[in-house]
Amino acid sequence: MRIEENQDRQAKNRSARRNVGDYNIAMPVPPEIHGQKYISLITFRRTGTAVPTPVWFGEKNGKLYVMSRDDSGKYKRIRNNSQVHIAPCTMRGKVTGPEFAATARILPPEDWSSARQTVHRKYWLARVPFLWKSNTYLEIEIPQQAAAKRAG
Repeated sequence: MRIEENQDRQAKNRSARRNVGDYNIAMPVPPEIHGQKYISLITFRRTGTAVPTPVWFGEKNGKLYVMSRDDSGKYKRIRNNSQVHIAPCTMRGKVTGPEFAATARILPPEDWSSARQTVHRKYWLARVPFLWKSNTYLEIEIPQQAAAKRAG
């Protein structure tokens, strides 16, 4: 009985995913973000002023992962306010698609390995250790209702 339940659950998970390149992406990440090289991560100052930053990102299990430094502005703003917006953009930060409300969190060190792998799998240059002084990772999750509003 448990084997059948497990197979049913796996079938539901497969049907709820969409293949993009070599990645299996869960549905909560909007299709406008799939296949993009950069996203604009928009964080907010205490005054409410939006600060957009183009970033590399990895995708896994319906969440986005971004590498950062713990002395960067975006890290400090996320520490103070986890509400962010994301949008597909160019390398220079010009937004090329719709904006989505999301929630960011600073990952604890025990979760960095998985986040690092998602970013390294997508960007070979991120694997060169002396180029990046990344010492923390951020996890970005888009609430399903926000993704549904934009998709509909």
